[in-house]
Amino acid sequence: MTSAPPPPLPYVEMDGHPATEDDLRVPALFGFGHFTALQVRDRRVRGLGLHLERLEGANRELFQLPLDGGRVRELIRGALDRAGMRDASVRVHGFLPPGGSRTRVMVTVREPAAMAPGGRSLMSVPYARAVPHIKRPGEFGQTYYGILAARAGFDEALLTAPGGVVTEGAITNIGFWDGSSVVWPDAPALPGITMALLERGLAAAGEPSVRRAVTLDGLGAYRGAFICNSQGMAPVRRIDAVEFGDGDGEMEGVMGRLEAAYASAPAELL
Repeated sequence: MTSAPPPPLPYVEMDGHPATEDDLRVPALFGFGHFTALQVRDRRVRGLGLHLERLEGANRELFQLPLDGGRVRELIRGALDRAGMRDASVRVHGFLPPGGSRTRVMVTVREPAAMAPGGRSLMSVPYARAVPHIKRPGEFGQTYYGILAARAGFDEALLTAPGGVVTEGAITNIGFWDGSSVVWPDAPALPGITMALLERGLAAAGEPSVRRAVTLDGLGAYRGAFICNSQGMAPVRRIDAVEFGDGDGEMEGVMGRLEAAYASAPAELL
């Protein structure tokens, strides 16, 4: 059996120019920072305003500095131009090296990505992120448990707090279907942009979602589950030994409504 070739390295810019060796020392040696990940299609992004708000809020909390949304858009546009891409997976990182007075903004650009179709299997792990509302690079725990889940034959790790309280996937948000509503775990977790767009879209369609405590020992009460992140969404077929069947096609219908709710969000021009 041969392994798949590694994905190509991303194109990287720092503060609006191709990253130099000195620039790359910033994330390598001073990795304390934050980021957002977004999918660009034809130079447009769903939830762009939410991404910019995330960057601004995290930058003020971590560095007590503003991060102008207009500047961020300009940096993304420039990186896309120089990479020669209109569709892409983009990450925008904010760093403040020791002694710095202005946020260093790193933009990475690589090929566009979409979540693969098909149901996912999740392995629960006893790990909850500190300061979960900030999206940041270098999360050892998430990577570690994600690797353990893959070694055990699962697609992703499901993070849980003490008492088996479900919080989020290692790189996704998770939602459940109780037969009448989408249920988001009422627990500390990163409020994902796709999750926020789904909440808005469902409410606009007259199907408001709810927040409720979800525990591992209570998973049997749900008829289905799904995960979502910037690459899209997918149904969950199994969490540990709990199987979510869809013999009557109910979750297929739920996923269709989720796709419609997401598609109702306007794609904003960079």
